[in-house]
Amino acid sequence: MKKFVLFIAITILFPLIFAGSTVLYIIQFNNVSELKNSYPIYSKKLNRYTFQSKRPSTWTSINAVSNYAKWAIVVSEDWAFYDHPGVDLNQLKITILESIDEGEFTRGASTITQQLIKNSVLSDERTLWRKFQEIVLALYLEKMMTKDEILEKYLNIIELGDGIYGIGPAAKFYFDKSPERLNAREGAFLAMLLPSPVKYSVSFHKKELTEFAKARVEDILIKLRQANIYDEQERLNQRKKKFYWEEDFYQSSPEMPSEGYDDYLDDTFF
Repeated sequence: MKKFVLFIAITILFPLIFAGSTVLYIIQFNNVSELKNSYPIYSKKLNRYTFQSKRPSTWTSINAVSNYAKWAIVVSEDWAFYDHPGVDLNQLKITILESIDEGEFTRGASTITQQLIKNSVLSDERTLWRKFQEIVLALYLEKMMTKDEILEKYLNIIELGDGIYGIGPAAKFYFDKSPERLNAREGAFLAMLLPSPVKYSVSFHKKELTEFAKARVEDILIKLRQANIYDEQERLNQRKKKFYWEEDFYQSSPEMPSEGYDDYLDDTFF
């Protein structure tokens, strides 16, 4: 009986699985090709991204995003974005080892390219099969598009608040300015939103940064310094800035670095 079941599995089920996988890959590769030549737009009605050939009015060119804002998102989401081939093998290895220790997946280790694939082409189901597709398609996409082309698509599809998709609408909503005028602290705030934009945007609605938001924004500003996007003096200047909607915006004494902070920074990061 066991031999019969094994025979059925080998002669019928395996070919069906292989054929189904092949068809799926053909469909998904076509979708990735469409991603290169079209504009992914989120449809609330369909609850997914659709592609259109005409450039949307809200679309923002990568050259129209301030260097501070662009790098705030890169260092926050995918530090090695400009160096890896679509998949960060080092981060993937770390995640696997941590997951083995914890007995569960502790983090996704998805690169910006993988996130773009996952959000615009694949479903949001959490399965090993979907993760495998994400990795393969990310490697494929990196052969078709430049890093800046991929980043531009990503910056225009990311959710940065309830119903707010793309860095252009987000810059207007949170700071009443265009993306090219965002400073480093504003870019860090937008990057801080990415893990859970609806939840973390509570700082904006309450007109005061939560303790979590303060820590994350500060961490991203430090990472920008590590990446040599600005010097130490500019980092300190950015720490002093306030968002126009913060309740203490008009107070004349912005928070200065605490005693010993710079020694900690030097010992830890440089």
